[in-house]
Amino acid sequence: MSKYISQNGIQVAHELFDFINERALPGTGVDQDHFWSGFSKLLAQFASRNSELLVERQTLQSKIDDWHIARKGQPIDQSEYQDFLREIGYLVEEPARFAITTENVDPEIATIAGPQLVVPSLNDRFVLNAANARWGSLYDAFYGTDALDAPPAKPGGYDPERGAHVVKAAKAILDEIVPLADGLKWADLGDPSNGIPIADNSQYIGHSEKGRLFRHNGLHVEVVFDPEHPIGKDDPSDIADVVMESALTAIIDMEDSVAAVDAEDKTLAYSNWLGLMRGDLDASFEKGGKTVSRKANPDRAYVDPDGNDFSLPGRSLLFVRNVGHLMTNPAVLLANGYEAPEGLLDGVFTSLIAMHDIKGLGELRNSRAGSIYIVKPKMHGPEECAFTNDLFDAVENLLGLDRNTIKVGVMDEERRTSANLAACIHAVKDRVVFINTGFLDRTGDEIHTSMQGGAMLAKGDIKNSDWIAAYEQRNVAIGLNCGMSGKAQIGKGMWAAPDMMADMMEQKIGHPMTGANTAWVPSPTAATLHAIHYHRVDVFDRQKKVAGEGVAPLEKLLTIPFADGHNWSDEEVERELDNNAQGILGYVVRWIDQGIGCSKVPDIHDVGLMEDRATLRISSQHMANWMLHGVCSAEQVETALLRMAAKVDDQNAGDPLYRPMAPNPEASLAFQAARDLVFKGVEQPSGYTEPLLHAYRLKLKAAG
Repeated sequence: MSKYISQNGIQVAHELFDFINERALPGTGVDQDHFWSGFSKLLAQFASRNSELLVERQTLQSKIDDWHIARKGQPIDQSEYQDFLREIGYLVEEPARFAITTENVDPEIATIAGPQLVVPSLNDRFVLNAANARWGSLYDAFYGTDALDAPPAKPGGYDPERGAHVVKAAKAILDEIVPLADGLKWADLGDPSNGIPIADNSQYIGHSEKGRLFRHNGLHVEVVFDPEHPIGKDDPSDIADVVMESALTAIIDMEDSVAAVDAEDKTLAYSNWLGLMRGDLDASFEKGGKTVSRKANPDRAYVDPDGNDFSLPGRSLLFVRNVGHLMTNPAVLLANGYEAPEGLLDGVFTSLIAMHDIKGLGELRNSRAGSIYIVKPKMHGPEECAFTNDLFDAVENLLGLDRNTIKVGVMDEERRTSANLAACIHAVKDRVVFINTGFLDRTGDEIHTSMQGGAMLAKGDIKNSDWIAAYEQRNVAIGLNCGMSGKAQIGKGMWAAPDMMADMMEQKIGHPMTGANTAWVPSPTAATLHAIHYHRVDVFDRQKKVAGEGVAPLEKLLTIPFADGHNWSDEEVERELDNNAQGILGYVVRWIDQGIGCSKVPDIHDVGLMEDRATLRISSQHMANWMLHGVCSAEQVETALLRMAAKVDDQNAGDPLYRPMAPNPEASLAFQAARDLVFKGVEQPSGYTEPLLHAYRLKLKAAG
């Protein structure tokens, strides 16, 4: 069988072609010949425009580079700087006050506030875990993490002493969420057979076979009563568990958290997305010497107080994150022989696949509102947002979908988008359902945009600079000004340390306090714990208060985090280089050698952090910036990379699939990729890591 199949002037990799014809198209009502003919025309229409947008990015960057070089490190006058950015088209005129008009949005996005998971699409087990994270045991979340302020569990099975602390903590949460009448506490409830005297009867929604269902701030919590359960039998009220509605939404990621470089990888990602849209994805794996099968949870059945049956979703509402505009992929070749823009492939194929949900072709449903939810990352400014809007129009035309069936989430993670956020939202105002902030990618672009202007602050100090606070505040304020409250999500970024739940519980309540109605978490357990914050904060009430605070001035957002002549000691420079080098190598070696795009990677202090390409972007750009401006030498960078290669080798010594880098770095494609990310960092488009990562991963796959 040939590698590619010719179809209407384009070349399609055979495994992708077969998947679309045999699994994605059947049942959708879209004729096969019509689809491939229309897809070919769509590529011809949008591929050149996609390229023109990338040229415009580079043109603007070159003008900004020249402006900084001509100034030779002189202090920046904000008025002069903004005039320059407007003159070159980097800043555009803000639209007149408007409100988004998006319709047919599921309540998990529009009217309920809660946690959001992001999960790599290539791993069937992970995506099912994410889909099933809609509900989580508060008992398990407390027992298995440091969120519980109690001595750790004793080894050797279940520890009743820690269990007692768990029950006490969970009942204290119930006292907050569903207070009982007359000051009674859940710990003192006693026999529940005569009813549960809650203070507000409207909170009682119904019952299941063993549970009582309550609602607070739009989120549900089910108290499970079971006198035969190992926990319930020792509880004075027979309470066996407290089940929290947790990850309301989840993003199935085809971008930063995956290593998808060819047709084989893309077909796997699309196949998992199809399994989720149909509800029939089955992940089988070995656990404890047995084969375990995991599937998507069914909806949850209840009976309301009037005796009527009803159900609640058993799964998170799913978005799919397509790739941005930059990368191409060899899965499809254009008529001229060039690779097709990967974002065009994702837009068409993920929407086609989601028609299985829209048409009810599978066992389970995702969107009850009949919408397809696509997160679009790394767009630079309103022109690129308008391009995405036009693309989705064309996809709807191709697939016979009603206008604006495809909804879009705009990632506010590039500087030109942040500076023109209202105009970006306006460009997709009829289909937008999501904006959010992403500190790491946004910082990477902050460094790259002003790369030639001077040395940046140390990476840790950038987090405390003026532009970060302005960025986070403006995202919420502008979203509210555009009428997103009650219609769309305004999101905040990831808690990256999955083992540090006590710190998360202390700090991440700040996200709903800003008025954001969702925020990213690294695991289902974290989602259950973070859900507590949305009970403690009425986000929609907060949005009313935040809306009156105004928008942080543009000059703060555009204040560049230069070090302004700071002189670091040799020890400080070495520490910063080591920190960056270790993070880069620890992530890249798994990406190149094993195709792992997101995992818990030990940092330089051996603390496990969730890493993806955004983390890599900021670290590589920061090292490139310091080297460019003489804060460190090329020799120091090389030495740090070699020194940290040995450390990363030690950290991965227990992985049988791991290939050490330090013994022969010149033979390690992973080490060479990491090195290039720094030494070629200045020339990378917008400081992105994908071009180099893809090239080295493809080289490794070609070598077998």
